[in-house]
Amino acid sequence: MDRRYNLDAVEGKLFGIGSESYVVGSHEFYLGYAITNKILVTLDSGHYHPTETIADKLSAVLSFVDEALLHVSRGVRWDSDHVVILNDDLQAIAQELVRGAFLDRVHIGLDYFDASINRVAAWVIGTRAMQRALLIALLEPFDRLAGLERDGEYTGRLALHETLKGMPWGAAWDYFCLQHDLPLDDALMTGIKDYESQVLWRRAEED
Repeated sequence: MDRRYNLDAVEGKLFGIGSESYVVGSHEFYLGYAITNKILVTLDSGHYHPTETIADKLSAVLSFVDEALLHVSRGVRWDSDHVVILNDDLQAIAQELVRGAFLDRVHIGLDYFDASINRVAAWVIGTRAMQRALLIALLEPFDRLAGLERDGEYTGRLALHETLKGMPWGAAWDYFCLQHDLPLDDALMTGIKDYESQVLWRRAEED
């Protein structure tokens, strides 16, 4: 299809249900396919070994493909697609996107399949977690960090990284929500609970 209307992407997988011994669509296979055919490669945060993170792959992959698609979810051991939360892995992804100036080359998709919780809440919590991770990364004093690295001041860089962990980004997040007429985090569940009682439960009863 015309790239103005559709961007094709291929996605590798570490294992497949019922076919753990042999899976054709490995990361290496599809990365090579994407480079050869000049299409997007998808990095799924739940499709790698639990000790791997797609944040570490972004700069390498984007050296060879023009654009990439992220399938961001939260892995738990070998299971993926749990609700996205603001954890170290998510912040590392956002930091890599911002520090590498990749935001205009990467498409971010989220996934959270967990039937044990409210689906609307899962969608909202996951989306806000991704937004917060990007906000934290955008608030970093990037020029200062880069300057320390260029000058070989690795001790100073480490110290600044630790200082940033206490950065009051929450105030900027609250201001962002207020600017866009969105509920603050402590009021979030009120609207979701109302929707659940007025809409979701009625659907369940009708079924």
